[in-house]
Amino acid sequence: MATMPLQPPAPLPESLPRPGEVTKRRRLPRRPRSWRGAALSAAVILALAAGAGSLWRSYTRPITVQIAPVQAKVAEQVFGLGTIGADVQSALGFKVAGVISEIDANEGDHVKTSQVLARLDARDIAAEVAVARAGVLEARAAIDKAKADVANADASVANAMAIAARRQALLAQGYASAEETQNDVTAERVAQANLRVAKVEVETARAGLAGALAQQSFQQATLANYTLRAPYDGWVLARNLNLGAAVVAGQAVFTLAEPRTIWVVGYVDERLAGRLKPGQPAEITLRSEPGRRYAGHVARIEIESDPVNEERLVDVAFDRLPPNIHLAEQAEVTITTAVLPRAVVVPEAGVQDFAGDRATGGRGTVWTLEHGRLAQRNVTFGPELLDGHLPILSGLPDGAGVVLPQAGLSIGRAATVAKGAAS
Repeated sequence: MATMPLQPPAPLPESLPRPGEVTKRRRLPRRPRSWRGAALSAAVILALAAGAGSLWRSYTRPITVQIAPVQAKVAEQVFGLGTIGADVQSALGFKVAGVISEIDANEGDHVKTSQVLARLDARDIAAEVAVARAGVLEARAAIDKAKADVANADASVANAMAIAARRQALLAQGYASAEETQNDVTAERVAQANLRVAKVEVETARAGLAGALAQQSFQQATLANYTLRAPYDGWVLARNLNLGAAVVAGQAVFTLAEPRTIWVVGYVDERLAGRLKPGQPAEITLRSEPGRRYAGHVARIEIESDPVNEERLVDVAFDRLPPNIHLAEQAEVTITTAVLPRAVVVPEAGVQDFAGDRATGGRGTVWTLEHGRLAQRNVTFGPELLDGHLPILSGLPDGAGVVLPQAGLSIGRAATVAKGAAS
C-alpha cells in the first residue's frame, strides 16, 4: 500500500494575526492622552452645562408681558366713500314761452314755497285777462236785465189775467162781446209766454256768466304761468338763464333741491353691507372739512348694488345740514352697526389660527395670563374694527388677561404684567 507524502502546512493569510501576536498586541502599552484634548472636552462640557442652566433659569424666571386693555363701549363700524347728492332735485321752467322780464333768485338762495323766482313779459296776456273780466261784468249785467224782464213779464201776466177775468164777467152779463173777451184771453196767454221766455233768458244769462268766469279763470291761469314760483322750501342750486333771455316752454331756468333730502350716497363693501340697517347712527366727513365730523344716520339702503365694484349703495342723511354744503363733493361715512359694552381688543398679530371672516367674526387662539402663568385659549371674535383690531366676544376665563404678542411666550411659563400696562 503506497503512502502519500506529507504536505507542508498552508501559510496563514497576511490579514490574520499569527498565533501569539494577539497576546502581544493586547499587552502593548497605551499612549498617554494629550492634556490639551482633555481640557477642550472639559470646556465643552462646562459650556453646555452653563447654557442649559441659563436656558433653565430663563424658562423658570417670570417674563414681563403687556396685557391687552379692556375697553368700554367698543363700536363696531363700517366705512364707506361717497358723494353729496339730493334725493329731491328739480329742474324748474315756465309752462309757456316768452322773454324773462324779472329774476328774483340766484344760486345758493334758500327759498320758500310759492316764492317768486322769475317772471316773463306778460303784457299781452294781462290785457286778455282784463277783457275776460269785462266779459264777466257784462254777463252779470245780462243776468240782472233778464231778471228784470222776468219781473216785467210777470206783471204783464197778472194784468192780462185780471183784464181777461173782468171781460168774461161782463160777457156773462151781456155787457161785452165775445170777440173782445177772446182778445183779452189771447193777451193773457201771450203775457204768460213772454214770462217763460224771460225766465229762459235768465238761465241763458247765467250760462253766459259761467262761460265768462271760465274764460277769466283760464286767462288768469295762463297769466300765472308767466310767473315761476318755488314748488317747495328749497335751495337754489343753479340759475341757467339771465334777464331778457327768450325761453321755450319747459326749458330749465333754475335747479332746486329739497334740503331735507341732501345726503351722502356712500359705497360700502358688500361683505360688510349685511350689517347695515336704516336708522343706524353715522358720522360724515366732508373732503373740504377733513377735521370735522357731522352727525347723520342711514336713511336708505338702495336695492341695486354696484356689480363691478361689488359695493352696496347706502344713503346717509345729515341730522343737521351743514351751512356750507356742495353737491357732488366727496365725503366719508362711518356707520356704527353695534356697540359692545365692554370688550378686550387684540391686534391681528396676537391671534393664531384664525378661522372665519374678519368682516363678520370668527374664532382663533390667543395667549393669556392666568394665575401668574401663560396659557392659550380659543376664543370667539366679533367683526374686525376699523383699526384692524379684533374684539373678543367669549372664551376668556374670569380674571384672565390677553397677552400681546412678543418673544419668549410658552405655555406654563411664569409671567408678570409690565408696570403701567392696561388691564
